[in-house]
Amino acid sequence: MNRDYFQEIRLRDFRCFHEEQRARMAPLTLLVGDNSTGKTSFLAAVRAVWAVAIQKTEPDFREPPYDLGAFPEIVHNRSDGENRASSFDIGFRGYVSRSSPIEFDVTFTSLAAAPSPSSLSWRTKDIQVECSGVTPRGATVRLASSAGTWRFQVNADHAFRRWWTPARFLTNWVREALDEFDSTSDRPQKPKGILKKPTREDFANVSDLLYSFSFPLDEAPFASAPIRSSPSRTYDPTRPAPDPEGAYIPTYFASVHFRDKKGWRRLKEQLEHFGRRSGLFDEIAVKQLGDMEGGPFQLQIRRAGKHRASPRRNLIDVGYGVSQALPVLVELFRPDASQMLLFQQPEVHLHPSAQAALGTLFCGLCLPGKVEKIREVVCSF
Repeated sequence: MNRDYFQEIRLRDFRCFHEEQRARMAPLTLLVGDNSTGKTSFLAAVRAVWAVAIQKTEPDFREPPYDLGAFPEIVHNRSDGENRASSFDIGFRGYVSRSSPIEFDVTFTSLAAAPSPSSLSWRTKDIQVECSGVTPRGATVRLASSAGTWRFQVNADHAFRRWWTPARFLTNWVREALDEFDSTSDRPQKPKGILKKPTREDFANVSDLLYSFSFPLDEAPFASAPIRSSPSRTYDPTRPAPDPEGAYIPTYFASVHFRDKKGWRRLKEQLEHFGRRSGLFDEIAVKQLGDMEGGPFQLQIRRAGKHRASPRRNLIDVGYGVSQALPVLVELFRPDASQMLLFQQPEVHLHPSAQAALGTLFCGLCLPGKVEKIREVVCSF
């Protein structure tokens, strides 16, 4: 488990964060504050910098559950309405591997009223790579290592169009350019202004820095909104695509129950273990109605307590706390869970004892050696 991947997040001129603000990150990070103090903005910033640096895609600042609006609504604006900033920065410090500390920063400017990366920077102790002046026509790249410093201009050629986002483009095209320069080729795309001839080790260091972002942590963080569960007595199967408010949970249960018996037993065991510890429920089951797999079904809950023979009840009849907790639990337990989970209001109207059990679960999942998939959890209250 790479517990230190996001060790620190940096923000400048982003929403309410004017001067550069730094926030330390941990496997479990809690954000506590009044309304309109930047908690949601912080979660959106984490998702955005992950998109650029790890997924190498353009972040969507209007994607639910964090719809921050267009560029004028995102860039910092003084309370008097004057001196609006022209750009905003998001960055992080962390470890790609335990021996490779790295820093990344991206600057966003307005492109058709939407935030668009205009410069990116990767830094380690010995290497720095900057991509600035990014436009649809090209960019300027600056590379610095122990060999010296050199710059070159990148035009919107086939390679740029193929790797259309700046981070994806830089990661792939610069490697190709360095390989060409290191060969005997006389192609005109060689970097200029070299202070001394780079060694193969210099090329390897720069290439490793760029390709260090290609390791398998490429899933988007799962971003959860305040859960607004609407339990029903009977469900019809739909496509179980995750959504921030957890509406996909019944169909996800049915899909796993009918198609992956081993997976369902594992998930059921984990859920029931938590249910008993929290006092929410003792058993969860999927009841098929009819003879066809694609037919309607029910989610049933048993809260036995001392009466082991108590009947199962439909989810809608056992209190909203259970149905609100299930989306959080599923995202913690499902085998294909995201590497990072962003939760808002994880208390979901639970009894204090159940809330304490959920907090204990968060802490337990983030302990070394306890989790294979979950890397980091960020919760705002």
